Amino acid sequence: MAAVASSSSGAPHAHRGTITVCVMLATIMQALDTTIANVALPYMQSALSASQDQINLVLTSYIVTAAIMMPATGWLSERLGRKNLFLISVFGFTVTSGLCGMAHSLEEMVLFRLLQGIFGAPLVPLSQAVLLDEFPREQHGSAMAVWGIGVMVGPILGPTLGGWLTDHYNWRWVFYINLPIGILTLLGLSAYMHRTPPRHGLAFDWKGFLFLSVCIGSMQMMLDRGEQLEWFDSPEIVIEASLAALAGYLFIVHTLTTDHPFLDLRLFRDRNFVTGMIFIFIVGVILLATLALLTPFLQLLLAYPVLTAGMLLAPRGIGTMAAMFLVGRLMQRVDPRAMVALGLVLTSYALWSMSRFSLDVTPTIIVHTGIIQGLGLGFIFIPMSVITFATLPQELRTTGTALFSLSRNLGSSIGISVMIYLLGQGTTRAHAILAEYITPFRAPMQNLPALLSPETPAGRALLDGLVTKQAALIAYLSDFYIMFLVTLAALPMVFFMRYRKHKPTDSELTAAVE
Repeated sequence: MAAVASSSSGAPHAHRGTITVCVMLATIMQALDTTIANVALPYMQSALSASQDQINLVLTSYIVTAAIMMPATGWLSERLGRKNLFLISVFGFTVTSGLCGMAHSLEEMVLFRLLQGIFGAPLVPLSQAVLLDEFPREQHGSAMAVWGIGVMVGPILGPTLGGWLTDHYNWRWVFYINLPIGILTLLGLSAYMHRTPPRHGLAFDWKGFLFLSVCIGSMQMMLDRGEQLEWFDSPEIVIEASLAALAGYLFIVHTLTTDHPFLDLRLFRDRNFVTGMIFIFIVGVILLATLALLTPFLQLLLAYPVLTAGMLLAPRGIGTMAAMFLVGRLMQRVDPRAMVALGLVLTSYALWSMSRFSLDVTPTIIVHTGIIQGLGLGFIFIPMSVITFATLPQELRTTGTALFSLSRNLGSSIGISVMIYLLGQGTTRAHAILAEYITPFRAPMQNLPALLSPETPAGRALLDGLVTKQAALIAYLSDFYIMFLVTLAALPMVFFMRYRKHKPTDSELTAAVE
């Protein structure tokens, strides 16, 4: 009986470790690709003879298709069988990664990135669903800790790894790095993952999928291109925003009036799941928006080289990993809601500290705040993942994990767009205010060195550069403070979640002993 002892999903216990490693590799592979290509864009732009606007399609095409396909993961998993879908996704993602590395034109690259997004969309939600089913409920904390390392640390380490690969080899290796990972994952899953039979004749709500796809796709395009096109001053952004709003409205109306909606309404009757969706949205905002701000802050304002900036950001991932290992051990002893609250406090403190940075901030302080924020996000992410699915029926888990990942991704996109927009507006506003003090009638201006004399064109240019730098600093600090307030405001939501410590059943105890 020991040889066939089953977890909640029926998979053999003897292979649980191997399956965990495989799904972990799949998670890391997909999570890395959300940020690893960013630092290589200038090199791709030159190699593919693309303009700045065109090369951004390399990122946009992947993000949009992945967001559109992610909600369909639940239906595809039932229709094809979870193992079949997982193998197809890993195989497709690995092949398209290789094709991206071999691309010789912008058209090829965008096409292959579109396909990579389609195949990559199911990887993270499937990984989470597999681990939730593979492990008994009392071990969900440890399982989510392992899974969370890939989800949280992958995007953080992506720019560092991408910069290193680009610097020591070339930009194509940011895609080739997926090949060995994908092959190992494919072999492991093929040999050891438990096969679930596909359900034939399963109805698919094409209208709901179409409305939701248009809504998500238009929103992602709007968020990705808004900064370049001056937001609602651009007809394209107005059209995309209108499409997203209209498609979203039609999706809600259709879902509430059809007999077999694309998304099972039982998902939204679960208080833990809905609250968890909001929490993970906030985590998405804080995680990648912080990285999106810190990277230019370190490179443009503090003049750190790319690799040095990446090294200063890496300890954030170390803090997250440390917290996840600790949380996995504490889940059976400490109420996970208390750990979420602790994580929010740590993250808030880190963001508050960042809002007090100056142009003289030392690398030690940057690393210190990064580790604290990483610890905080780790304490939030794992307990939140466990609580979110604690009361959700098992048959809804795959769809639930897809929406969970989608909510995090949307939070990242919206957070980055809003923070970058506020950064631009804040810089302009602060520059105008500071410039008012640059007059010859103020005493400090009368003692400036000749190099900064406003009477000469060169002096005025240097003064304007200094003012712009100070204005940008003020805007960065304002953004960090806004994220501090958002994180602090989420703290009361912890009390809306329910959690009851799971007592293992007789069958689970028997399986564990054997």
